[in-house]
Amino acid sequence: MRTLIQALKTKELRKKILFVLFIIIIYRIGSFIPTPGVDYNVVNSCMSKIGSTSQENFIGLVNLFSGGAMLQLSIFALGVMPYITASIVVQLLRVVIPRFEALHKEGQSGEAKLTQYTRYLTIGLAVLQSTTILVTARSGALFNYQCDQVIPDGSVWNLVVMVLVMTGGTGFIMWMAELVTDKGIGQGMSILIFMSICSGFLPQLWEIGYGTNGTDGNWGKFAIVVSVLVVILIFVDFVELCQRRVPVQYTRRMIGRKMYGGSSTYLPLKINMSGVIPPIFASSILAIPTLIAQFGKSDQSWVKWINSNLANTTSVWYIALYALMIVFFCFFYTSITFNPDETADNMKQYGGFIPGIRAGNATSRYLTYVMNRLNTVGAVYLLFVALIPTVLIMALGLNAQLPFGGTTILIIAGVGLDTLRQAKAQTEQFQYTGFLLENVDHVEGK
Repeated sequence: MRTLIQALKTKELRKKILFVLFIIIIYRIGSFIPTPGVDYNVVNSCMSKIGSTSQENFIGLVNLFSGGAMLQLSIFALGVMPYITASIVVQLLRVVIPRFEALHKEGQSGEAKLTQYTRYLTIGLAVLQSTTILVTARSGALFNYQCDQVIPDGSVWNLVVMVLVMTGGTGFIMWMAELVTDKGIGQGMSILIFMSICSGFLPQLWEIGYGTNGTDGNWGKFAIVVSVLVVILIFVDFVELCQRRVPVQYTRRMIGRKMYGGSSTYLPLKINMSGVIPPIFASSILAIPTLIAQFGKSDQSWVKWINSNLANTTSVWYIALYALMIVFFCFFYTSITFNPDETADNMKQYGGFIPGIRAGNATSRYLTYVMNRLNTVGAVYLLFVALIPTVLIMALGLNAQLPFGGTTILIIAGVGLDTLRQAKAQTEQFQYTGFLLENVDHVEGK
């Protein structure tokens, strides 16, 4: 709160905050504009039949990241999901494509080229995902076959126009996110995801206590859910700020007539290096059999098994597979984003070493050992956060899904902390009291 008050007092930061709010308003307005060719009245009736969805499968995640725009088939129906998928794919391709790894090592120019590739891949994925959503919506699978005639005109030309509109909406969202990153506060894509989640978070949370018409709610369960949510958010913030600081000592080097180095620093390693990626990957993969089963006959044995075990988030099979995939992707994604050999080589190149560890291969093995231990703790932490909603559903007997899940909590806490740190850093650029002068009020421009 103190950081926000100080930011609003500064003219430059106040303009940035207002600019971010302006972009958020445009983003939310676009989430309610229907795509041309969609019967908006039928969509509203479908939404009232199936209710709010916060399931942590592929459809639920896309709808979550789009702020509910996907099930409304709006022009921003895809949200930021294509960009997130493209960013992850480009990171994974660094392992198999040497060109991408070389661009990563080139610094700022290489990263700009990778960003350009990410944009192209985002547009391609937007075309693919928009086509898939429209086909499933027209067949009724998107709304669990409870609605039909969502798209009255099924001609090829109409579908092509709808795909182009949704793809253009994704490109526009990507452009707005980059504007927020350049001219606002925080990371633009993360802020848009944060606002998408919060747009449906409070109404669903209030529905637990108030109910649909004020008669079928339960304020006791509402108090329990809110209390658990607050405790988990505090716990997540604490873990996300935790670091394993590996001490690094740099030797003195004589370059020309000047002496360089001789300083001591540390290598900060987070407990949860993989972030929110493992729950997203795990829930998306587990959603694939459910999507396939929607196109089969309901009386077939394999469709019944999938619907009773993988479509139900409280089943033993779903919980077991979900936990195993989270642990696997926690180790897998961290091994891609953090390379101990590259870190050890960079330290050796600049004369750095870990006290008590020889430079080179010994340093790489030590960093691998530390990361494996951190990943073990991080995997247990992700399992705890991701499975809390399932435990609450089973314990409280909630018929509907909770308004928050493991992915939701991690995103809210992570984006909130990152935005707050950036806001505080920019605020300190304009607040000189306590740095240069004491007992003197800050006067802007002086």
